Amino acid sequence: MTEEFEVSEPELTPEDLLVLDDRRFSTDNVALVTGAASGIGQATALALAANGLTVVGADIDAAGLDETTDIADSFDTPGQFLPVETDLTDDADVDAVVEAAADEGDLRYVANIAGMQHIDTVAEFPMEQYDLLTDVMVRAPFYTAQRAIPHIQSTDDGVGAIANMSSVHGHYATQAKPAYITAKHAIRGLTRSIAAEGAGSLRSFSVSVGYVLTPLMVDQILDTAETRGISQREVVEDVMLGQARTTEMMTPAEVANLFVFGFSSHAGHLNGADLLFDGGYTHTYE
Repeated sequence: MTEEFEVSEPELTPEDLLVLDDRRFSTDNVALVTGAASGIGQATALALAANGLTVVGADIDAAGLDETTDIADSFDTPGQFLPVETDLTDDADVDAVVEAAADEGDLRYVANIAGMQHIDTVAEFPMEQYDLLTDVMVRAPFYTAQRAIPHIQSTDDGVGAIANMSSVHGHYATQAKPAYITAKHAIRGLTRSIAAEGAGSLRSFSVSVGYVLTPLMVDQILDTAETRGISQREVVEDVMLGQARTTEMMTPAEVANLFVFGFSSHAGHLNGADLLFDGGYTHTYE
């Protein structure tokens, strides 16, 4: 890397997206994706539309949803992307977006991806931020699953899957991210609970990754560099990737492709488990 190294969000192209041959990946079947206005949620919505599914994208960011719609149009995805502005902390909004998805066809897939972050120690953590973070990242996925499950079970064969975005922080803890770590551990418990009740046809899985080069992560890198008085390269290589064996951050498309595979019939035995793609964070030590 050169001294001019600067981080930026990678440009998403159609070639980045995994496309699989799956008989249920058709416009008659619907995927609901939360957090669809940016980052991993946006990439996942586009990847599922590229696989021919009708995708309903939920997010509080209306402008971001418009951007996702424009990208889907520019990619000429075989599946349609339908944006629904949604406040995941409002049960009525969640009800509405689940029903909107069910109105478009057979709702079979849910990707709970929406998330947020707040950095503070347990002793100093503002409880209003704790409540908001856990409402978005624990309660909303639970309630979305609760509302979606009857629709999935009412399809002709009851086959479908609910996927939840976890993290390496759903496997271990670092300092000053207690609410995020609590939420990511909780989401793995929700995943297992859905799998235990799904009778095999309704599956559930979680996805855990390390640092992903999303717009939020770009901002975090810039802030960390300024706060610590170090270069962006040092933030990425030493602070964020220091424990990993990989030398590059993941892209949103690489994470989205894990959701595509997990929803597909190729992953029929993935149930209650976690797809851990972390570059060696969790299971190696130096």
